[in-house]
Amino acid sequence: MKRTILAAVLAFAALLQAGTQSVHAAEKPTFKLGWIVFTPWMPWGYAQQSGVLKKWADKYNVNIELVQLNDYVESLNQYSAGGLDGVLGSIADVYSIPVANGVDTTIFPIDYSNGADAVILKGKDKLTDIKGQTVNLVEFSVSHYLLDRALETANLKHDDVKRVNTSDADFVAAYKSPDVSAIVAWNPQVEQIQSSGDAHIVFDSAKINGEIFESVLLRTSKLKENPDVAKALLGAWYETVGIINGTSPERAGVIKSLATASATDVAGYEQQLKSVVIFSDAKAALAFAERPETKDTLVRVRDFAHRYNLLGKDVKDANAIGIELPNGEVVGDSKNVLLRFDRSVLELAAAGKL
Repeated sequence: MKRTILAAVLAFAALLQAGTQSVHAAEKPTFKLGWIVFTPWMPWGYAQQSGVLKKWADKYNVNIELVQLNDYVESLNQYSAGGLDGVLGSIADVYSIPVANGVDTTIFPIDYSNGADAVILKGKDKLTDIKGQTVNLVEFSVSHYLLDRALETANLKHDDVKRVNTSDADFVAAYKSPDVSAIVAWNPQVEQIQSSGDAHIVFDSAKINGEIFESVLLRTSKLKENPDVAKALLGAWYETVGIINGTSPERAGVIKSLATASATDVAGYEQQLKSVVIFSDAKAALAFAERPETKDTLVRVRDFAHRYNLLGKDVKDANAIGIELPNGEVVGDSKNVLLRFDRSVLELAAAGKL
């Protein structure tokens, strides 16, 4: 009889403990981060598969779900609509979709394109040959920004070409069509397009050094609710990229995994890595964000968005949107800041205190 009572008491205690654990699990906040296949972003996939991301998420008591999408614009649309709490994106696209939709966004730079984005002509090898052609690209995106910058350097007008909006998921197939003679794409699709023959890169992001930089974009309201999310994300990022940019024996296996995920071989992925600069640590990211050139880029990209009415038809002045720089300076309307840097987390990471 005593054993039966004791067993019942122990069983009841176990149920209570399980219930408590269940409640704690339910209270653990979940954060969804969207991403697509792009050379410098592939480490996120490895961080998830290897358990590095979970390790950092557990450290800060959050659930982090990586949501891979096939279409870049769709990932930004989902973020803007609230389906994602964060997304990986280029600075040129922060304005055209999230900011244009009034989403207050905090950014953490993680890399910049140094040739990974390119203007490609079929059968022509000079940028000036693009005049009068129809160009396939993701319209009003970072690719459109790159095209405009290319045209400017060649003293061509923005309307000297026609544009056809094309999903990044269709870049390679589109280029193979006999009707397509010009395209703006990014790696790994650039490499795949080059392998299809008669493709000539006539302009790439290396020619506008640092202007096309990518960041982790986080909804500022979500970040205020749980600042530890950024710590977990950046902790996982720097640990993973530290392997990729390092010389440890572990690197070979990681690169092989990333190459497979990028539909290429090790040599191909290593070549792709040369077309980007990935920040190995927060010191490099912070130094980049604080450059005078970064401020110039932010204004230039904002003006691009305004030129095509991407900030909204009612926005008569590009300065209507406020941008808070790492040093606290605000460019534009300080009462309508929709894009900001958070140097506090980067400083913690730079000091090794994550």
